[in-house]
Amino acid sequence: MGKFLALILIVSALAAGGAMYYLQVYGFYDEVALQPGRDVVLVPLDGGEGQPIAYSDFEAIDAGSSPIRYRACFTTKVSPDELAQVFTLSDKTEPRNAPDWFECFDAAAIGAKLADGTARSFLSVKNISYGVDRIVAVTGEGRGYVWHELNDCGQKAYDGTVVGEECPPRPEAGEAPEAGQADE
Repeated sequence: MGKFLALILIVSALAAGGAMYYLQVYGFYDEVALQPGRDVVLVPLDGGEGQPIAYSDFEAIDAGSSPIRYRACFTTKVSPDELAQVFTLSDKTEPRNAPDWFECFDAAAIGAKLADGTARSFLSVKNISYGVDRIVAVTGEGRGYVWHELNDCGQKAYDGTVVGEECPPRPEAGEAPEAGQADE
């Protein structure tokens, strides 16, 4: 009887572990529908509303379970140096990992290109979700990558630090902020 109960516990643990792995890596992600002219936007140097840049070969994934699961890849003919003359650079140079099956997004390789200066990162949308900014990186070879990153307000809100007056009010439960809502 004891061996039978141990076997049930082991099989249950393996099934639960397999289900958790599947849900984390595959289950919650959906492909993002193409929205021409809205998929890749950058904030101008004057801080105005994001402006679209020319891009092609866009593919993206997102998950409703977390505001930082968005990843996208694209190509562009505009160089990072040309973009830096018009758009706001970002200090976010460590992209978040994507699931292995989303092959176009290699966070380690993108981070290396940002570190060695062959790519630059730009602010795309401030507060796309409360405390989360959209970041776009463009390489000298014309490859582009998009991910979501916690901003200062998001880091404070999620680590329990007092947010302070410089952050916008946090939305009430069940209330979603408008995408791209700017800090006040």
